[in-house]
Amino acid sequence: MARTEAKKRVGLLAVLSVIGPGIIAASAGNDSGGISTYSVAGARYGYAMLWMMLAMTPSFAIVQEMAGRMGAVTGKGFAALIRERFGLRPTFVAMMLLLTSNAATTVAEFAGIAAAMELFGVSRLVSVPVAALAVWMLVTRGSYRRVEKVLLALSSVFVAYIVAAFLARPDWGVVATSFVTPRIVPTQAFLALAIGLTGTTIAPWMQFLVQSNIVDKGISVKEWALARWDVIVGALSANVVACFIIITTGTVLHPAGIRIEDAGEAARALAPLAGQHAELLFSVGLLSASVLSAAVLPLTASYAICEAFGWEAGLDRSWSEAPAFNGLYTFVIFAAAAYILVPGLDLIAIMLVSQVVNGMMLPFLLIFMMVIVNDRRIMGRHVNSPLNNALAWTTIVVVITLTVVLLGMTAAGIG
Repeated sequence: MARTEAKKRVGLLAVLSVIGPGIIAASAGNDSGGISTYSVAGARYGYAMLWMMLAMTPSFAIVQEMAGRMGAVTGKGFAALIRERFGLRPTFVAMMLLLTSNAATTVAEFAGIAAAMELFGVSRLVSVPVAALAVWMLVTRGSYRRVEKVLLALSSVFVAYIVAAFLARPDWGVVATSFVTPRIVPTQAFLALAIGLTGTTIAPWMQFLVQSNIVDKGISVKEWALARWDVIVGALSANVVACFIIITTGTVLHPAGIRIEDAGEAARALAPLAGQHAELLFSVGLLSASVLSAAVLPLTASYAICEAFGWEAGLDRSWSEAPAFNGLYTFVIFAAAAYILVPGLDLIAIMLVSQVVNGMMLPFLLIFMMVIVNDRRIMGRHVNSPLNNALAWTTIVVVITLTVVLLGMTAAGIG
């Protein structure tokens, strides 16, 4: 009996030692851009896009699993593997794609901060500069890790969409049918939103983040069997929340014809749960999710780019020791914040466009990943299975096709 209990304790300790990287990376993906994109999808098209979320869930889980497996097998980040496998010029292209994606999404995070604080009556001219300085100091002073869990806990209020969906009493038969019945509206807006859904669900920066988290935690290939479940469960749980955001807004806002032009309208979907406190609940969650991702995104890009080119990196390095790292991080944060201060900007539109940019960038970074994860010289016997390859390549082809069709419709002037 004592031996059995000891084995159970050892097993629990083994699980606890590897849990975290996958769940944190996936949870951070439900940021301001993601929340806005899912909310707009439900408000504009009801349940019509739920089948896309179901179709993307296996792809999301597999892409995250591939990134985590690469980190566990090689002990290196994604950027370092790109440089070693492809050389300097392709690495430069990959890092520019990552920087563009991260910069666009960081702009969306500050748009989320501005939108959340405007619900409290605070002007973006005040909230955004203060938030940018606070995020920068939070990370550069080394206190970010201590508040990360608090921010994740606060941003997890979006789980309230699950409760709100049940309280709103949708027709669950229609919801279930929407998950398995593909529906496409042949308009630019629908296709752009479809690309945005892909870009926010399988965000390019998340592969760099989950792989670096695996490496930083020292998870080896021997521990990967346990860590793999952390990555997969994180992806699945994040998408469950995303689906319920669509269901809630599709039930509450779509029948009323509310298209979501500002954060207040997005908050109203929580009214069945929170009533007059819906805006407060939404704004707290949006603010926390935005601050968390505003800290994570520039940090991920800075580490990846410095890793790719062999430059010094680290929060404990001074400006003279790591000028590129500190310069990149500072530039992305304050440039994104400055952009949001331009008068007359549509904050919801910015959050949506950032996810479309992510979706367009995603296939090209995934191609680098697919070559690396199938290279036996790098991965040994841990290369992809045929099923993983099929799903990943399907994701790449579908997103490229959507992008080409959208650009074609735009060029032809088709609405």
